Amino acid sequence: MCDDSVKRSNVWKGWVELPAPQELSSTGLWCDLSHPLSSDMPRQPFFPVPTFEHFRSLPDFPLNISRINMIAHLGTHVDSPRHRFNDGPAFEDVPLDRLAGAGVICRIAADAHNEIGPNQLEAACSLLQAGDILILNTGMHHQAYGAGYQNHPWLSPTGAQWIIDHKVKMLALDTPTPEMSHEHRGAGFDFPIHKLLLGHGVLVAEHLTNLDPLSGCRVEVMCNALNIRGGDGAPTRILARALNDAR
Repeated sequence: MCDDSVKRSNVWKGWVELPAPQELSSTGLWCDLSHPLSSDMPRQPFFPVPTFEHFRSLPDFPLNISRINMIAHLGTHVDSPRHRFNDGPAFEDVPLDRLAGAGVICRIAADAHNEIGPNQLEAACSLLQAGDILILNTGMHHQAYGAGYQNHPWLSPTGAQWIIDHKVKMLALDTPTPEMSHEHRGAGFDFPIHKLLLGHGVLVAEHLTNLDPLSGCRVEVMCNALNIRGGDGAPTRILARALNDAR
C-alpha cells in the first residue's frame, strides 16, 4: 500500500489549466534576464564545471569553431516535467505557449535561510494574473558569482501550492533552485517543490539575473529554451519587456 502511494505520487498530473492567451502590447527594449554561458556561470555545487574550448581556430583553420561540454541544468535554464517524472513531457513536447507570454516580476522580501510562503507571495504579487509567468526577484542574483549564492531563500510547499492554485504556467527565480538550500536538507531529500510544481505542469526556470529594472512590472516574457530531444532541462535566454497594460 505504501509502495502504491509512492508510485502514484511520482506520476505526472498534466499541464496546469490556463486561460486563453491574450494579445500583448509591449513597449521598450528587451531586457536580458540570463547569465552568459561561461565556465564560471552559476550552478549547483554538485554539478561539474562546464568547459568551453576552441575545437578549430583561425588562422590555422578557415573558421573559429567552439565546443561546449556541460549538463543542461547550469546557468539560466528551464526544467521540463521530465526532470522529476519519467512519464512527464521532455522539451520537444513542451508547448510553445508555456515558454512565452505575459508575466510579472515580483520583488520578494526574503532573507537567506528563510521560506517564501503564501503571505510573501500574496503581498508581492498583486499584479499576477492566471496564466502568467511568475518571476521572483529575491535579490540573490547580485551574489550569483560569490559563495553566498548557495545560502538562498526557498519556496515552501504551501508557497508552491499557492503558485499552482493561481494558475502560474512558469515559475522563474534568481536563485539556484526553489528548493531548500543544501545545508538544510536531510537524508532522503526528494525535491518536493519540483515534485509539486512540475507534477502539475508548472515549468521551473532557475538562475535568472538583471531583474531590478522591471521589478514590480507586468512584462512580456520570451523564454528561448533549447529544444533538446528527451531533455529534462535546457539552457535558455530569457528576455522580458514592459507591457503597456499594467493592470
